[in-house]
Amino acid sequence: MTCADLEKKINSELTTKINSSKINHGQVYLNIDGEDLLDVMLFLKTNVETKLQQLIDITAVDYPESEKRFKLVYLLLSHELNKRVLIEYEIKENEHVQSLVSIFPSANWMEREVFDMYGIKFKNHPDLRRILTDYNFEGYPLRKDFPLTGHNEVRYSEDNKKVIYEPVKLEQNYRNFDYESPWEGTKYIEKQSKKDE
Repeated sequence: MTCADLEKKINSELTTKINSSKINHGQVYLNIDGEDLLDVMLFLKTNVETKLQQLIDITAVDYPESEKRFKLVYLLLSHELNKRVLIEYEIKENEHVQSLVSIFPSANWMEREVFDMYGIKFKNHPDLRRILTDYNFEGYPLRKDFPLTGHNEVRYSEDNKKVIYEPVKLEQNYRNFDYESPWEGTKYIEKQSKKDE
């Protein structure tokens, strides 16, 4: 089955649930509405012709200036057909998304990662909590409005014998980086080597 055949099959079966579709770089891209997510995913997984039985990834893209701030992206794979289908839709900032754990159990950790990095909440998720950052971590690191230096750093203190939180402190000498070729050496190393000679 070619990508064109796969796209035609999906569009003919899910006529009202697909907003748009295209083929790009050998993959089928589908744009849907969020409320149709479960129906579309269930069809793609269980249909004997599409055979898209593996959820490869779930991620999001942040557009802070848009009314619908986030675009959710799901990537499915058919091992038998060697085809990939990418499904995307947009949501508002505080909108809850339907969890796919009931259809794809592997979505559990992927949805936790999206929650941890973007703050997107999933309805009916069995265990929605942070997975990559610490429990007391503030903010969502992949949002475009997250400060580049973060809020706190977490480290183990040998003196206190426990994990401690401190405001991030950046060393100011990094601002003086000269961007020259590493083969030529930085200016302070050149000055030091001339003094040593």
